[in-house]
Amino acid sequence: MVTFANDFFFGSATSSTQSEGAHTAEEKGQDIWDLWYEEEPFKFHDEIGPKDTSTFYKNYKSDIQLLKETGHNSFRTSISWSRLFPKGFGEVNQKAVTFYTSVFRELTANNITPFVNLFHFDMPVALQKIGGWENREVVEYYRVYAKTCFCLFGDVVKHWFTFNEPIVHVECGYLQGYHYPCKTDPKAAVQVAYHTALASALAIREYHQLKQGGKIGIVLNLTPAYPRSEHCADVKAARIAELFANKSFLDPSVKGTYDPELIELIRKHDLMPIYSSDDIAVIANNKVDFLGVNYYQPVRVCAKANMPNNEAPFMPTYYFDYYEMPGRKMNPYRGWEIYPRGIYDIAMNIRDNYGNIEWMITENGMGVENEERFRKDGRIEDDYRIEFYKDHLTWLAKGIAEGSNCIGYHVWTFIDCWSWLNAYKNRYGFVELDLKSQKRIIKKSGYWFKELTQNHGF
Repeated sequence: MVTFANDFFFGSATSSTQSEGAHTAEEKGQDIWDLWYEEEPFKFHDEIGPKDTSTFYKNYKSDIQLLKETGHNSFRTSISWSRLFPKGFGEVNQKAVTFYTSVFRELTANNITPFVNLFHFDMPVALQKIGGWENREVVEYYRVYAKTCFCLFGDVVKHWFTFNEPIVHVECGYLQGYHYPCKTDPKAAVQVAYHTALASALAIREYHQLKQGGKIGIVLNLTPAYPRSEHCADVKAARIAELFANKSFLDPSVKGTYDPELIELIRKHDLMPIYSSDDIAVIANNKVDFLGVNYYQPVRVCAKANMPNNEAPFMPTYYFDYYEMPGRKMNPYRGWEIYPRGIYDIAMNIRDNYGNIEWMITENGMGVENEERFRKDGRIEDDYRIEFYKDHLTWLAKGIAEGSNCIGYHVWTFIDCWSWLNAYKNRYGFVELDLKSQKRIIKKSGYWFKELTQNHGF
């Protein structure tokens, strides 16, 4: 039997933008997803935007009962910056304070520990107009926002995260043109990454100064980079891929420093950000208390087959090519490799190279298209999802048995939720959502998860 400690955190994760709905309700300001959907709705799958989410804003009390029914002892969500501060700064929206206070108290009243994230890709439009994370002034606005959240909700919330997957808004927003503001500007990308790390450290400093008796961390999507072979050129390619994809935020968050090789590469391409020694000291002296890790897939790389084009904008793939390993197991709906052992390799890396810091899986899940075809006797029989979780938990348990300091496992997600540009193309939830009626039906995996948490294993 695969077992976990009695106090292990079992639960799921979502974000405000992906679950709340009510995107123009009760004085909420626009975030960049609201704006982008207004500007280019055709970029979103089936033209479904963020207003068409799982209506958690209206149904949170009954949804929390479903959390209980599916065995959750913990739950991660986020606060919408633009709901709390409609302009990104200035006057606090008291209706938002009432809502979030009620949500967090309802969770704790049902013995579900809230884990609360401050930023999940949702920059307020008012701040994006002045440059978003490119602008040092926005870092200061974030610090004030974070401190306000701690002061308002810190009596109930004792587990905080500063950012979710910060590499995503760097790469997708400023390198690949895939997320708003849809830029391909490597100089801006580096500046955004630096300002994000600084903002995280400033929030950590504010939280520690308040002495509220909790913990604060950051959620990183760690994708272990595996070389095609043990050839020195392939191994070097994997090391550089790790520098950009993982260590760019992992090192400053946990160690308070940047890897010298990463700095050297950034300087080589004339991409160094504007920074100050005072800010570098803030990053050095305000490290996370614990770490959240989102794991979905590995990345496999090899040495470049062709010389890079020095006239093109810089991309990390200047130093490596992606490699498709023959025989890999795939989730064909998402186009991602399924590699459960990766979760063990992450556990060992954190144990051996990051001081064995306390950490937890904050997202792990499998999105499937057209899940209604698996309906039997009124519910979705998602055995493929149960198998996915079992395989990953088996490797996670092995890592814990070998000394890695992992305290929890959160899946993505609780109810089928809106997923950025993919909208509802793939479903991830324990609970099926009917978009038209908003009816919720627990899937087979939801009942399995309750058994998992009751038995502390399987």
